[in-house]
Amino acid sequence: MKSATPDYAGLIRFLVQPFLETPDALRVDCEVLANGSRIWIRMAFEGTDKGRVFGRGGRNVQAIRSAIEGVAASVGQTVSLDIYGSGQNRDNDEDRPPRTTRSSPRPDAPKRPTKN
Repeated sequence: MKSATPDYAGLIRFLVQPFLETPDALRVDCEVLANGSRIWIRMAFEGTDKGRVFGRGGRNVQAIRSAIEGVAASVGQTVSLDIYGSGQNRDNDEDRPPRTTRSSPRPDAPKRPTKN
């Protein structure tokens, strides 16, 4: 008997929509890869909601990723979440690389002067 695949799109909507001013703009696409063991989730929303979805220091988006990774692990799957630009420009965003959180400064960022 084949095990049921969790409703990842529904879970993402449940977790993300409370952060959005325009929840109707949320777009979620799930793709099953490699005989069902790997799930790729793509999410897009209005650019004005980015700060609320990501949260201070990326805490909100990290919690969302942890939740879906936990669900996936419980059924023997692995999951990847990619976040794209605004939902209303969805056609243009498909050519762009996914937006991700950055944990360290850009290598080309100017150095801050130190106080002596």
